[in-house]
Amino acid sequence: MPAAHQNLLYYGDNLDVLRQHIPDASVDLVYLDPPFNSNADYNVLFKEHDGALAASQIMAFEDTWRWDESAAAQYHDVLTQGGELAKVLRAFFEILGASDMMAYLAVMAPRLAELRRAMTPTATLYLHCDPTASHYLKLLLDAVFGANRFQSEIIWQRSTAHSDGRQGRRVLGHIHDVLLCYTKGDTWTWNPQYVPYSAEYAAKHYGYIEPGSGRRFRLGDLTAAKPGGDTLYPWPVRRDTPDAPWVFDADEEFRNPRDGAEYRQLRPYPGRIWAYSRDNMLAFERDGRLHYTSTGMPRYKGYLDESPGVSLQDVWTDISPINSQAAERLGYPTQKPEALLDRIIQLSSNPGDVVLDPFCGCGTTVASAQRLARRWVGIDITHLAIGLIRKRLTDTYAAAARFRVIGEPVSVEDAQQLADEDKFQFQAWALGLVGARLASSSRKGADGGVDGVLYYLNGVSRGGTDKVIISVKGGHLTAAHIRELDGVRRRENATIAVLLCMEAPTKNMRADAAAFGMHDTPWGPFPRVQLLTIADLLGGKGIAYPAVTGANVTHRAAPTAAQREKAAARPKKAAKQGPTGNGVKRPGARHPDLFGK
Repeated sequence: MPAAHQNLLYYGDNLDVLRQHIPDASVDLVYLDPPFNSNADYNVLFKEHDGALAASQIMAFEDTWRWDESAAAQYHDVLTQGGELAKVLRAFFEILGASDMMAYLAVMAPRLAELRRAMTPTATLYLHCDPTASHYLKLLLDAVFGANRFQSEIIWQRSTAHSDGRQGRRVLGHIHDVLLCYTKGDTWTWNPQYVPYSAEYAAKHYGYIEPGSGRRFRLGDLTAAKPGGDTLYPWPVRRDTPDAPWVFDADEEFRNPRDGAEYRQLRPYPGRIWAYSRDNMLAFERDGRLHYTSTGMPRYKGYLDESPGVSLQDVWTDISPINSQAAERLGYPTQKPEALLDRIIQLSSNPGDVVLDPFCGCGTTVASAQRLARRWVGIDITHLAIGLIRKRLTDTYAAAARFRVIGEPVSVEDAQQLADEDKFQFQAWALGLVGARLASSSRKGADGGVDGVLYYLNGVSRGGTDKVIISVKGGHLTAAHIRELDGVRRRENATIAVLLCMEAPTKNMRADAAAFGMHDTPWGPFPRVQLLTIADLLGGKGIAYPAVTGANVTHRAAPTAAQREKAAARPKKAAKQGPTGNGVKRPGARHPDLFGK
């Protein structure tokens, strides 16, 4: 991919990003999975390094969908613009009032309108939701796109059977999500996809097995109803004995018949003609594609392993959710399997197209788009998500993952502004620079002096880990902070403690840190107490610990591209991609940041 064709990862409110940075008709495919569930937090990013549920889990944002001044303002903004969208929202408010669901719909409405504006004439949008809100969202999408632009309601079976009964409730198990598919225009990019036949279907419809190769095949008719071309010829066959199979009589030996042999000059049934020319039939015979029935009539052999499979339908049961052992699992609770995004991207875009995810979370959409040679734009409102996506892409593609992060601090002055505006986001951003995760889920309350944690393999015992604790200081730095940090290190039984600070430590502070000595590891000694400024981090400096050995196990690392290729080479059941459909390429506006200015 040329350098100018950079991929973009935006930190910020997706409504602001869409309005300020995404031009009209610049996006070829939109996938969004806006979380909504009034009884659950969708924003717990990580579990403990051993896989156990963390006591203090990390919340990217809390109570997002609440009817407050912000939701009311967005609601009234849509109403003042009028049109079908305003009519639908007004009707929703009559039914739902100032509820959490109404807040969700009010916030989604202007974003869906902006997404439609950004879509090319042949673009497609997939909105992923659960049945809690799908019926409301469909009406919202009808208002934005027009009801005639609705194409499919896809049901994805996201889990196996389980009981949802609680507190005496009698309900059916909830095992599916909904994907609502809309197009901007009356033509759109479409690449047919197929799924393998079931074993039962294969046995029933491909009931013949070829001796020797063991290939399954079915028989197809070689006749047609309408004449045309060279289709009136006789087809010569013979069998040498009554019990022998019929074969093609290549030398037309019926002219000089053998004793005991039977010969026939076959023509199609009354009212039918051959569907293929004699030359094509001869080619079928040479290739072993003809099977002769008990009457000698030829039929075409269609092999199971040559069939693309069943054309993709709107109920998807063949893509499993991410389980606890999945290689791609990153610890993000609403993480979707890459197979799901692969299917959507392959179905509704072509290589080089631009894919947009305005709620990109842990980055499954951008990871799939990167691997499938699409350009991408991801947007998220948390530094936690941005840091996770950056690490996911780097783990998988290393230097090949070429992208820019827009909206994050790029200078000490930017970092100071973030620290002044939002301490929690500043901590998350600073920790992301060193590959660490937040140690506390709350914006409030004491953190015990620990803002972030890293784990690394200690090389002593199989699976053993040591811990690095990190404290982040956006304000004034004192010598007491250094002494307190080592106390916290010993209390937490950590091997290394790190202070990430805005203010540069004094010479005496650095001397105090050095006085705590070194921690010995199989990879050499590392300072027990380390001081790093934000300027150091922006300059590329990092924590000194055994991460350079590949021992960092703080996050679940995404598989590398080479590992993916190796896994893909293994035999497996997977959807097959069919031939390109209309494959429309779109003229007109393109994203200036993606293409350079």
